[in-house]
Amino acid sequence: GVIGARIYHVIHLWDFYSANPLVIPQIWNGGIGIPGALAGGVVGIFLYTRSKGINTARWLDIFAPAALLGQVIGRLGNFVNQELYGPPTSLCGVDFPPCLPFGVQIGADHRAGTPWDAVTYPVETTTFVPLFAYEMVLNFIGLVVLLFVIRRFGPRLFAGDAALIYIMWYGAVRTLLETYRVNNWTILGIPTAMWVGIIGFVLAGAWLMYRHRRGWGSPMIKPAEDRRADSSAAPQPHPEASAG
Repeated sequence: GVIGARIYHVIHLWDFYSANPLVIPQIWNGGIGIPGALAGGVVGIFLYTRSKGINTARWLDIFAPAALLGQVIGRLGNFVNQELYGPPTSLCGVDFPPCLPFGVQIGADHRAGTPWDAVTYPVETTTFVPLFAYEMVLNFIGLVVLLFVIRRFGPRLFAGDAALIYIMWYGAVRTLLETYRVNNWTILGIPTAMWVGIIGFVLAGAWLMYRHRRGWGSPMIKPAEDRRADSSAAPQPHPEASAG
């Protein structure tokens, strides 16, 4: 995941990193991206499960809620670093975008590359849309929803469905928030993360519906009778093995 996150960042700033290749491994200086981390994590899970001969889809289902929880916690770092924010806003949302409940102050040294200089927008009186906070809340809601779906509909789901639902949820969240974000990396004038979010949402949603219509996939949660059968079929230790 860390490798994928770094590669995602390096690709977007290739002009700089191609001229300074020794800086590429210096991840402690910052520069990672969640889409790359997710892609790297999926590749890592695939390679591990294939090498062990275990079900990849079920491990991706385990990964999905863990990823959401990790993103909720990780966004606290954006608050500390004063990053991942939107345009100026007021308490009642008089400025654009409207009706956002609160804003955060951003220091002048963290506004590089934005149109909001500290002279026109004084640090003491200007607050910005805290996109990191909204993503934290939305991802926490997504975590609750995902766990509810697994618990409520688990026997009707296929292995891998939780991962697909996660991709759809985060794709929608990231696409929404990217419309407010500043200093976006873009492709054809559209934020890269928005491309990733839209494509991920569409592909995951389409595959989720298609596989259920076709009945393709193994159950996410085995019926109770199957689990009991698996347990009874497992080799039992010899009574003398525990004597001691």
